Amino acid sequence: MKNLLRIFFSIPFTLMFWISVQAEEPIVPESIAGTTEITAEELIKLAETDPKLVIIDARIPSDHAKGHIEGSISLPDTDTTAKSLASHIPSKSTPVVFYCNGIRCNRSVNASKIAVASGYRNIYWFRGGWAEWTEKGYPITRLDAP
Repeated sequence: MKNLLRIFFSIPFTLMFWISVQAEEPIVPESIAGTTEITAEELIKLAETDPKLVIIDARIPSDHAKGHIEGSISLPDTDTTAKSLASHIPSKSTPVVFYCNGIRCNRSVNASKIAVASGYRNIYWFRGGWAEWTEKGYPITRLDAP
């Protein structure tokens, strides 16, 4: 009986622990309305075929400095506004890609949603982001010394 009571009373605590651990991981959507999700290979193809493509790194500046996709612009999601986007993207129809650390990171989600709300019409979301890019061994650029 004591074991049964111990199990009964431990269930709520186990459940609360599991919920708190799960709550720490951001919930990233499968898609973002107004954007087209792309892979690393599709990003490479876009960059090769469209010289107007703008790539926005929505991560924090220290992450960008440690390594980023060549040619990407550091614009953290916390600094992304209609005005900051306009200073980096020539027109509302210019193709733009947003990325961050990967599928557990919401920064590119936030930045993409701001771009959609600001009227940009050619938005790509690289959901796999930095994690996918580096896992596949694609070239990176660093601002800080190795």
